[in-house]
Amino acid sequence: MSASVRMAPGRIDPSLPPLRANLYSDTQTKPSTAMKEAMMAAEVGDEQHGDDPAIQELCDRMAALTGKQAAMFLPSGTMCNQIAILTHCRPGDEILAHELSHIVANEGGGPGALAGAVVLGLKGARGQFDAETMRAALRERRRNSPPQTLVEVEQTANAGGGTVWPLDKLNAVLDAAHAEGMRTHMDGARLMNAVVASGVPAHEMAAHCDSVWLDFTKGLGAPLGAVLCGSEDFIDRAWRWKQRLGGALRQGGICAAACTYALDHNIARLAEDHENARILARGLAQIPGLEVEAPETNLVFFDTSGTGLTADELAARVRTMGVQVSTAGKYRVRACTHLDVDRAGIDLAIQAVREKTRG
Repeated sequence: MSASVRMAPGRIDPSLPPLRANLYSDTQTKPSTAMKEAMMAAEVGDEQHGDDPAIQELCDRMAALTGKQAAMFLPSGTMCNQIAILTHCRPGDEILAHELSHIVANEGGGPGALAGAVVLGLKGARGQFDAETMRAALRERRRNSPPQTLVEVEQTANAGGGTVWPLDKLNAVLDAAHAEGMRTHMDGARLMNAVVASGVPAHEMAAHCDSVWLDFTKGLGAPLGAVLCGSEDFIDRAWRWKQRLGGALRQGGICAAACTYALDHNIARLAEDHENARILARGLAQIPGLEVEAPETNLVFFDTSGTGLTADELAARVRTMGVQVSTAGKYRVRACTHLDVDRAGIDLAIQAVREKTRG
């Protein structure tokens, strides 16, 4: 079964009703009026020369939040992952990551295309693997074996159901990697969802990671931006890859200000998204033919095979009622709660699925 979330091709069909509950992804969030005002008020400059105050403030705050020495502002989370891989690895190196991880399924083959690195996919329930599984994947160090240089984890684990790695399990994996001389990277796209759900601070979750990043365009509601964090040496080397892949941002503080606004206003409220996900899951579980995975954060996955409908068929049907979801396999649907979907939207989504599974 494919773990990727299929992207809707082409333009929006004008015959469809307006969206009333967009559960396709938390990337669908739009900046609030207050966030836009913060963007317009930002003091900006040239990032290349270190004189964009808004970017510098954001990077300083993110370094402190994650417990790292330095940070770098980037347009997207995928760029954070790829630049981290390019910085940690050389062509021919092997990366250990979960077989359903974002870098395997959703980044266009970036590790191979850009870094020349190979990803060895590890198995594990709900998007997580343990230290024993990682150790079993280690190769004998020989001249004809690929150097295993990086272990990557995803917090939360998207395709695993938005699950939160328990701190002891996470640290056991990362410590085992370091014991083998490997580096460690955390895809922290939804790191703050994990923080809010578990109560574990971000700096504790990332303490054993050599690099980590946070995406601001998901549940935090910014229109653009992610921040990659690590040691001063790591960020200095990562900057060269930023230059190679596009260069510094000019007056990028307009976007950085949105991310800073999100840090101040949109983290604690992630708990509301998690509660809405639980309400959605409970409602869907009462619909005959659906098998619903219990959510840990803001992602709700459910299986449609018992209804006689494929995931794509159900998604098309509920769209006619103004509800949008994504599909993650022939029978697997993903619904993602976020700040632009309120309780009324959740109730509508449950109603739409119930009506459209009846025939």
